[in-house]
Amino acid sequence: MLTTLKNAFKIKELRDKILFTFAMLVVIRIGSQLPVPGVNGEYFRNWFAAQSDGTFSFFDAVTGGSFINMSILALNITPYITSSIIMQLLTIAIPKLEEMQRDGEDGRKKIAAITRYVTVGLALIQSTAMAIGFGRQGYLIQYNALNVICAIATLTAGSAFLMWVGERITENGIGNGISIVLVINIISRLPEDLGNLFQQFVFGKAPATAVLAVAIIFAIIIAMVVMVIVLNDGVRRIPVQYANKMQGRKMMGGQSSNIPLKVNTAGVIPVIFAQSLLSLPGYISSFAGYNGTGVWSEILKYLNAGNWCNPSQIWYSVGLLFYIAMIIFFAYFYTSITFNPLMIADNMKKQSGFIPGIRPGKPTSDYLNKVLNYIVFIGAIGLTIIAVLPYIFSGVFKATVSFGGTSLIIIVSVILETMKQVESQMLVRNYKGFLEK
Repeated sequence: MLTTLKNAFKIKELRDKILFTFAMLVVIRIGSQLPVPGVNGEYFRNWFAAQSDGTFSFFDAVTGGSFINMSILALNITPYITSSIIMQLLTIAIPKLEEMQRDGEDGRKKIAAITRYVTVGLALIQSTAMAIGFGRQGYLIQYNALNVICAIATLTAGSAFLMWVGERITENGIGNGISIVLVINIISRLPEDLGNLFQQFVFGKAPATAVLAVAIIFAIIIAMVVMVIVLNDGVRRIPVQYANKMQGRKMMGGQSSNIPLKVNTAGVIPVIFAQSLLSLPGYISSFAGYNGTGVWSEILKYLNAGNWCNPSQIWYSVGLLFYIAMIIFFAYFYTSITFNPLMIADNMKKQSGFIPGIRPGKPTSDYLNKVLNYIVFIGAIGLTIIAVLPYIFSGVFKATVSFGGTSLIIIVSVILETMKQVESQMLVRNYKGFLEK
């Protein structure tokens, strides 16, 4: 990876793209420290520290600390991510959007424009809920209409600005801009998290114990990174043979190809869906200022990840089983709406293609669906292991970190994809082929 970056800096165009991306990331980190006008930052930090259930820990991690600082970028790109997922689901459900997606570049531009409008709408809703909900509790220095409107406008504009920055990185920089922004936010929290781990398990311990703790911490991190890489790159290739056919005086076809089915077809989406649904009741209760007791309080404790795998309260780990079931369900659900075996089988039949030993048409569709179900299950189990391991260590050893398996999947996946883009651009610029004199 370091060699690839070194070689990339030798090419002026790639060097300019990398430096542009780096400059945009610096702007983002500066914006993460600028407070919203009229906000009582000390109150919010104290409020966040009092949230022992860790409801907002992951949200703070993906915003790079902007949320706990209540900066102008507090909402970060979460509204854009949510709107992108919503649009992707609606594209399957609404024929008009599906037709736009098939229209090529013009259709994709229209969907991108709709996604931006949905992003601004979601950011407006979230900022309004935060300004009004927290404002009544001391979030604003003075709770009046002017400060509420100022907070709403600032948070909404900050989210829209980050969306714009992400798109500029995609156009003028390296990699997918939104993914790069998300990764730099998560990475910015890693030093603090590692510092907390070392403070808890290394500093002040006997030398032998400290060395063993360091070895265990890095061994777990390396093992999880390797698992994510294997899960991300795992592919089942279905062989496809195309029949010979005459076109004019030429014999066409006869080629061999394959259908690559990724083991982790849905990516990190199932984990994000599961976490979002489990955290939603806690978010609503926090915004509403609910601190009561009773049945609802017990339900929140079961859904609270901070109570899972705790030996003294092991019964709350039922929530973890529900979380695992949701990951597996969403892995199948998301794959089913993004991968259509029937359409692939029809396209293969139109192009005189077939899978050796499988009849074209519905038998091919059934075969692909059967193979896909096995692959999705393997991918879902891999996702579950990566997502659950941090909760196990947190519950058993009280290892408190803001990032977990989800963050690790995002970091590794985006870095691998970005490096592949750099290598492909270097290959294009270094290839001479038949043009060499």
